[in-house]
Amino acid sequence: MSTTCRTRPARSTWSTRCRTRSASAARTRPSPSAAIAADPLAELQVRLGHRFADPALLLRAITHASYAAEHAPAVAQDALAFLGDAALGLVVAGHLLAVTPEATVGQLTSARAALVADESLARWAARLELGAVVRLGRGAERTGGRATASILATTLEAVLGALYLDAGLPAVHGLVARLAGWSTAAC
Repeated sequence: MSTTCRTRPARSTWSTRCRTRSASAARTRPSPSAAIAADPLAELQVRLGHRFADPALLLRAITHASYAAEHAPAVAQDALAFLGDAALGLVVAGHLLAVTPEATVGQLTSARAALVADESLARWAARLELGAVVRLGRGAERTGGRATASILATTLEAVLGALYLDAGLPAVHGLVARLAGWSTAAC
């Protein structure tokens, strides 16, 4: 066995981090897929089909208000969810009008409401495994927040808002179309 120690700066002080590993482990490097598996944000970006130019947007998108309240200076997802809700509404409305041009405004409104309801968004969020990566405060964690439809729906909306800011409406449209199972010809 060999011991590897290295000194690195940690905030305002110096700390030493040591680890022991076998000689064979010292010769091998982790594969790129192992590195992705060790980073939940990287995994999420793979599931989203988009690599963020600004990963801080994605981190904010998965930060629930309960976590931000306990971990200053973390910023909650709420403003991104507001933006994502608007982008989602636009994408869904455009799709519905494209596939049912003869529908009345009332029919379009009902169809849009069904598609953007918390239960629908929570199912899409579950497909992206957002419950596994959302950052929750202790109380929300204790009460099963990772499986709560409203938390999953809000997190998905925040991710859509972050995606909009990072890559624009076409990226949001592509993800929503994939999650909803829309044919690209109908979009």
